Amino acid sequence: MGRVLLVDDEPAVLFTLREILADRGHDPITAASGAEALTKLDGAEAVVTDLSMPGMSGLELLAKIRERDASLPVVLLTAHGSEKVAVAAMKAGAYDYATKPFDIDELLVVVERALEARGLRVATRRLAAEHAIGKRIIGESAAMRRLLDAVSRVADKDVTVLVRGETGSGKEMVGSLLHAQSRRAQKPLVRFNCAAIPGDLAEAELFGHAKGAFTGAQQARRGFFAEADTGTLVLDEVGELPMGVQAKLLRAIQEGEIQPVGSGRVDRVDVRVVACTNRDLAAEARVGRFREDLYYRLAVIDLVVPPLRDRIDDIPALAVEFTRRYAEKFGLGSVRLSPALIARLRASAWPGNVRQLENAVARLVAMSSTPQIEIEALVDGAPPTEPAPSTPEPIEGLTLREQVEAFERGLISRALEASHGNQSEAARKLGTSRVTLIDKIKKYRLGGGDGPGI
Repeated sequence: MGRVLLVDDEPAVLFTLREILADRGHDPITAASGAEALTKLDGAEAVVTDLSMPGMSGLELLAKIRERDASLPVVLLTAHGSEKVAVAAMKAGAYDYATKPFDIDELLVVVERALEARGLRVATRRLAAEHAIGKRIIGESAAMRRLLDAVSRVADKDVTVLVRGETGSGKEMVGSLLHAQSRRAQKPLVRFNCAAIPGDLAEAELFGHAKGAFTGAQQARRGFFAEADTGTLVLDEVGELPMGVQAKLLRAIQEGEIQPVGSGRVDRVDVRVVACTNRDLAAEARVGRFREDLYYRLAVIDLVVPPLRDRIDDIPALAVEFTRRYAEKFGLGSVRLSPALIARLRASAWPGNVRQLENAVARLVAMSSTPQIEIEALVDGAPPTEPAPSTPEPIEGLTLREQVEAFERGLISRALEASHGNQSEAARKLGTSRVTLIDKIKKYRLGGGDGPGI
């Protein structure tokens, strides 16, 4: 079953196609023009489009789709007698065509073959990427399938990518996948954690330094940009870089030029940058805490890694994979999780996302003494189950606005308490930016407006 984008300027045709595919179990989405179709491509696994439409024709739409994603199969609907045009379109990259008025069974066969071809291409790319990074990629939930599809589409396009997501959600894996599926896959992949180095040393680490450039610089050193030359540089927690270093990073990305600290020379480098962050850099740029020009330069492609709570269908497969991985690492042979334990893991809240789940499974495997780990092993340090959302009761004597504000104040207060005053963590729990949270804290006089931001 797959998501199919249907494009036709005739409402009756769209209605018929949508009903046919929905009855078959597919997920059809519709567009009345080529221009509208281009706004709905994300997540589509096949496209069925009319050949003759006002404005953008089916052939023009095909060309634009192939520019974005050459692996996305496009099926053309042609009027009787237009077979020669359809054959020419297939030479231009269309997957297949069907003639109007179409036979339902024949059209379903064509569409489902297109979906199967798409699935095989995605699987082949995924296997190649798994081999390259040495890890199995788990991502059958809708949220992860959309992300992995986007990664596959942009990996070979040599542009900077901003990867956003909560701590522990898997941003590092996305950086590895982008490199593994790019034209630079055989070149260096270098990582630099911007939060791990003091601000005054970050410049020297990134761009290198000359001998004697500062106290302790007893010899010249190449920086991470030079080490990543011709390859990919992944900048973890890029939002932690000081403003002065941000300006030099912008120059390095835009001009391909770096200047080692204490050196008068300028070196040329060819590096693709993938920047990762758990911050809302757009909000930080608006208030002057991050360079706006650098933000736009980094976010040419903006990918968001979903938190584990948005991909709970992946939890059983992740748990099984982590069990296999750590059983092998610890030399334990075959170890499995009981169905009850897997169900408990699936029902649990994982604020630390995939990393927290992995650590929990590693602990279970390390402490196991039998081939099957039962649910009782999870008692110590078990993550809490996700509480059911409560429905606020109307408060007599207060206006609607006052009741909404009272409820919002309570949510923020509980989030701050659960995060031990950590504003960034509380903002992530609430699904808002830290700047917005600070404004709310001040509005409701909750205190902690100058609390920790990391």
